[in-house]
Amino acid sequence: MVAVNHLFDNKNSRRTFLRYLAASPLASISPGFSHDVNEDGEVILNAEDALDVFDFKATAKKILPPAHYGYLSTGTFDDKTLHKNREAFDHYYLRSRRLVNISNVDTSVEILGKKWNSPIILAPCGSQRAYHPDGELAVASAANRMNHLQILSTVSSTSVEDVSNARRAPVWYQLYTSGGWEGVKSMLRRAENSGSPALVLTVDLPVGGIMRNTLERYKRLDKRNCDVCHANSGIAAGPKPMLQQIPSNFIDEGRMLLDWKFVDRLRKETTMKILIKGIVTAEDAELCVSEGLDGIIVSNHGGRADNSGRGAIDSLAEVASVVKGKTLLLMDSGIRRGMDIFKALALGADAVCIGRPYLWGLGAFGQAGVEKVLELLQNELEATMQFSGINSAQEITHKTIGKI
Repeated sequence: MVAVNHLFDNKNSRRTFLRYLAASPLASISPGFSHDVNEDGEVILNAEDALDVFDFKATAKKILPPAHYGYLSTGTFDDKTLHKNREAFDHYYLRSRRLVNISNVDTSVEILGKKWNSPIILAPCGSQRAYHPDGELAVASAANRMNHLQILSTVSSTSVEDVSNARRAPVWYQLYTSGGWEGVKSMLRRAENSGSPALVLTVDLPVGGIMRNTLERYKRLDKRNCDVCHANSGIAAGPKPMLQQIPSNFIDEGRMLLDWKFVDRLRKETTMKILIKGIVTAEDAELCVSEGLDGIIVSNHGGRADNSGRGAIDSLAEVASVVKGKTLLLMDSGIRRGMDIFKALALGADAVCIGRPYLWGLGAFGQAGVEKVLELLQNELEATMQFSGINSAQEITHKTIGKI
C-alpha cells in the first residue's frame, strides 16, 4: 500500500494538511498503544518540532493509511509482548553519581572491529515504502548523514545494491530463507557483492499464520482499494527486490526449517560474519557462544512474533549473564528513549537496534524524520550519561543501574 505522502505534490500542501490534523479534535485522541501517558505524542508540522520520538508516532498515525499504521503498530495476538517490551524498562533505575566532570561525553562503541560514534543501529524492517515513497533509500541517506549502522531486511522494498549506494557504504543484511536453499544462496551472493560484512539470521519466526489482531482491526478501517495501491507503489507487484532473481519455483518453496544444521550449512556458504537474531534465553545464548557465532541479537521482533509476554530487556539481562563478552551482543524491541539505550548497555549490550521509532519518523517526514529521531535518541542518551556521571559508553556497566 502507498503511504498518503503520495497525495501531496509539494511541501506547502503537505504542511497545510498537517496543520489541519493538528487543529482537529482527533489529534487529541490517544493512539491506544501507549503504556504511559507521556508516550502519546502530538501531531507536529515539521520534524524539528518533535520533542521526542512519540511526536513522530502521533503524526505518522494521522498521515498513514489505517492498514499501514496497523502493520507498523501491531504485536502478536493481544499485543502483550509488545506492551511488556516497554513496561519492562521500568524494572530498572539509574544509580546516578555526583561530582564527576561530564563535559566530554563519548558514546562511541566498537562493533565487529569498526568504531561507531553512536551505539544506535537501524534495525531491519521490511516494506518501508509503505510509510514513505522513498522508503529504505531515505533511511539509508539518513544513516549516511548521521553515521549509523543500518541493517537491511530480506523483505525490503528496495534492493541491497540500491540501499548500499544510498548509504554510500555497505549495510548489514538480514536473512529470511524465502526461496529455499537456492533463494538463500542468491541473496548471500548479492549481499556479499554489495560489500555487506555481516549477515543477520532471524530465527524468531518459526511458524507462519501468526495472529496479529491489531493489524486486522486497523485493516477493517481502511476503505481504500489496496490492489491499486500496491500496484502503483511497486511494494507488492511481484516478488520483493531481493527475491526477484530467484526462480519462481524456488520462491514457492517458502521458508526453510531453521536449526543448527542450517546454521552450519550457512556458515560454509558465506564469508560474511553471522549473527543470530531472536535469542531470548541463556540456553540458546550458550549454544551461540559454543558454536562460535559472531554475534547475538536479543529480540522478540518488537512483540510481533513472540507471545511470551516477556520484555526483551529482561531477556537481555538473562542472555548477558552467560555471554559475558564472548561474542557481540546487541538488543532490540521496545527502545524508545535514550534512557532505554543506557539501561540496555548497562545490562550488557554492546549496542542497540531501533525499529518503530525511525519508521515513525520516516512515515511522518521521510529522511528528515529519520534524522531527527536519531538526533533525539542520541541527545537523550548523552543527557542520561551526564546525569549518571558517566563519560563514555564503556563506563556504562551493571553498577550504573539497579532493579526494582
